[in-house]
Amino acid sequence: MKNNNNSSDKELVLAYKLGKKEAFSFLVKKWHLQFCKLAFWYVKDADVAKDIAQESWKVILKKIENLEEPDKFKSWAISIVKRKAIDYLRLNKKRKLKLEKYYKDNTVNICTEGPENKESIYKKRLREGIQKLPENQKIVIQLFYTQNYSLNEISELINISVGTAKSRLFHAREKLKTILKHINYE
Repeated sequence: MKNNNNSSDKELVLAYKLGKKEAFSFLVKKWHLQFCKLAFWYVKDADVAKDIAQESWKVILKKIENLEEPDKFKSWAISIVKRKAIDYLRLNKKRKLKLEKYYKDNTVNICTEGPENKESIYKKRLREGIQKLPENQKIVIQLFYTQNYSLNEISELINISVGTAKSRLFHAREKLKTILKHINYE
């Protein structure tokens, strides 16, 4: 394949169908960044957008042999990325609602337990501090500390990469330290 950077999508798809597997890597080089940007436009999270682009490439690789109009590769592939991003948003919304309901149900129970002693005051202030965190950090810190989920389980549960889960947990801890530093415990 000469001059692959200037090859059209149609030429690359046809070359791949003819057995030239390197043609697919040229498609990836040509479109991956744009797919990440498109997914980011939907989900507003760079790590999730990269994951969506990667999942889209898996679908494209699996179905490219059946693409009847190779000259329409761009629109076909973009529609896959869009569907993956929208699926993520739908799934994430359902998970978020379940987590919020669970948190609400369990917070009420914890807050209404017995008279306030020093420990319950600390817990109350900690919960208040957690409520001030951004939603994505709040969910990760609650799952990690109150539900004892591992980072791998959290990443699967809310459909993010393990690296994103680690990052959110780290930033949540740092922000929580700052919030709690300003609280008088006496």
